[in-house]
Amino acid sequence: MKNSNKCELRERERERERKRKRKRKGEEEMKESELLKCQIQEWYPRFRRVSFTTNIHVLPESFISFLLQDGLFLPRSSEAMPCRTTATCPELQAEDYHHWKEEDEEDDEPAIPSFPELESKIKASIEQLGGSVIPKLNWSAPADTAWISCSGSLKCRNFDEISLLLKASDTLSHDLCHAFDACEDKTRDRPPVFVLALKKWYDLRPEMEFRAFVRARYLVGISQREVTSFYPSLLETEEYYGSLIADFFVDSLCEQFELENYAFDCYVTKDGKVKLMDFNTWGGSTLPLLYSWNELEEKHSALLENFEENHNSKNISSFAMLRSCGYRVEVRIVKNEGLVQPSFRANSGVPIDLVNKGPGSAWEEFVQKLEEDVGHEG
Repeated sequence: MKNSNKCELRERERERERKRKRKRKGEEEMKESELLKCQIQEWYPRFRRVSFTTNIHVLPESFISFLLQDGLFLPRSSEAMPCRTTATCPELQAEDYHHWKEEDEEDDEPAIPSFPELESKIKASIEQLGGSVIPKLNWSAPADTAWISCSGSLKCRNFDEISLLLKASDTLSHDLCHAFDACEDKTRDRPPVFVLALKKWYDLRPEMEFRAFVRARYLVGISQREVTSFYPSLLETEEYYGSLIADFFVDSLCEQFELENYAFDCYVTKDGKVKLMDFNTWGGSTLPLLYSWNELEEKHSALLENFEENHNSKNISSFAMLRSCGYRVEVRIVKNEGLVQPSFRANSGVPIDLVNKGPGSAWEEFVQKLEEDVGHEG
């Protein structure tokens, strides 16, 4: 079965399950225009000053086809390992010796493509960005395949390392095949163009990454982004980081980004500066982390009403004005080891039958069989 077909079957079931969950939670579905605005090539040129340095390359359709092709293999590269050679000893060969030919099955193997022009551009970008980069497509980085790299991270130093992470990633398969499936007004299966964004590599501290949620241009909540770990250093500083991020939102994003409802990821540097990492849609496939979407909706609904009532003011017309009146955004962090959440990447590298727990899945059949066996023993 071709990789694209497998991708389609997996994502179809996943998307059905996601829609069922959103319906139960009353979540708002995203629109195509919102998803398109969150592509890195759309927002980065305008927010370059407050973001990590990034080079963006348009990907040829042939490279997209390579990423979707069945099998895990790398394209031919100018930096690839040399071809294997076969040693021969003519003096030991019989007169009727004929060199053994490989079996015909190898004729069915996919032709190894090459992308010299793209490789050359990527090599130049990597050199310009200091020798190491983090790759991502329009929306997502291949976070689910960090385990396959030599460094155990997304740090890449050449075209081959980038190609390996991209081709092995299920997350990127979703971006390539089904990015618009969760849109309520879906009219397309893919964006007009795919890009490869290469971000300058920094050894970032995960506890300094945050996700902020914006409703009707009001910042309604901030969450620790890496919720799979407990960081004691955050216990006494969440209010400080919340203030930095709220000021950053007022100064750099509130009136500059087109969408009214969205989430953004950011990083706080050791000298107190906030760097924009990404924009995400409100709802859809974006994770609310230590909140729920219903909570965030309710916080927005109560925000102005409560503040106006407590301050006897009816003139709160913007978040900047709300902020000037002393409003503080709630920052949620993991308070202790017992509140650490399971890793969202824990499923990486395991069979899809174990990842998929929906109706009719192998996991459901296993649980049902186990319950039957226990019932019979009882």
